[in-house]
Amino acid sequence: MTEDIKVQDTENLNAIAKQFTLHGQVIEVKAFGSGNINDTFLVTLAASKENHFILQRINKQVFRQPQLVMQNMRILTEHVHQRLQCTPLNRRWEVPRVLLTKDAQDYCKDAEGSFWRAISFIKGSQSFDTLSDRSLAQEIGYALGMFHNFISDLPPEKLADTLEGFHITPLYLQNYNEILAKTSVHESPEVNYCLQFVSDRQTFAHILEHAKATGKLPLRLMHGDPKINNVMFDTATQQAVSVIDLDTVKPGLVHYDIGDCLRSGCNPAGEETEQWQDVYFDTDLCQGILQGYLAIAKAFLTENDYAYMYDAIRLIAFELGLRFFADYLAGDVYFKVKHPEHNLIRAIIQFKLTESIESQESKIRTIIQDMK
Repeated sequence: MTEDIKVQDTENLNAIAKQFTLHGQVIEVKAFGSGNINDTFLVTLAASKENHFILQRINKQVFRQPQLVMQNMRILTEHVHQRLQCTPLNRRWEVPRVLLTKDAQDYCKDAEGSFWRAISFIKGSQSFDTLSDRSLAQEIGYALGMFHNFISDLPPEKLADTLEGFHITPLYLQNYNEILAKTSVHESPEVNYCLQFVSDRQTFAHILEHAKATGKLPLRLMHGDPKINNVMFDTATQQAVSVIDLDTVKPGLVHYDIGDCLRSGCNPAGEETEQWQDVYFDTDLCQGILQGYLAIAKAFLTENDYAYMYDAIRLIAFELGLRFFADYLAGDVYFKVKHPEHNLIRAIIQFKLTESIESQESKIRTIIQDMK
């Protein structure tokens, strides 16, 4: 949590929460979740039909145009709500709703100019930071498939690109090389490992963008951050019920989502482990996630989409490691950290995961092939 939020008084948070409450008195506002970007709070209301909602302060360092983030979120959620009404499912599935202020705005600003928004709370649900079994893995895949399916008929140009360069691996590589050129690196075995790792994969970074540029992969809408802890599970049925954290939704490649979902889901140690020696890519969980995903996504995937799936899995683990390492070299300006080596360790975890993916290439390609 950033320092000024810690000292921000309860009254101020309550005042902001009240902007979004048409019914019910605010009882409590408390810090919630473990996001790396925005500051998130759970608001509890008295005697109201819905007695909780999520209040967030959007990180304007990351999202330079928060109004466009909210515009995207409204277009997307309204589209999915309409789709759900036309084709009801035989199981629970929810989309977070954008809550409006008393004067019908989708955000408000406080005295410091901070940008706040409110989102409905998915009741009776929980998320997981790591996956323990195949059935949960299949549900994660199902959730991403449902998300892509419901927006597959929403034209990409209807949404603004709120994070230009996001998930464009060659741009992250360029940024890394610029940081490296102007930084005096304190060498250590861990830093040298990362330097060598990136150096060995400079040409590989372009694989998906090249496929997009040559028309092999189409531009679609993507979630942008479908880590497994952004999938909510019904606490009673253990079925996936929602995909949350829609700030990063934008035009892009669904491959970035597939790669990110598998990167976060198939690492049983989790991305915040300190034991990077234990990190490996679990192909059983990979098979489970892809099974759940492709059961839904077969409807809109092309032959080329399958051809680049392995590359996406490998690339996104590498890309996140590259971003963590670049941020470590730059002095931790993007990701929140708990100690000085945090981003370095995060980078090593992703690079170890990439190595594990590379060592199992033929097995992963076979899994993809067998599911077509």
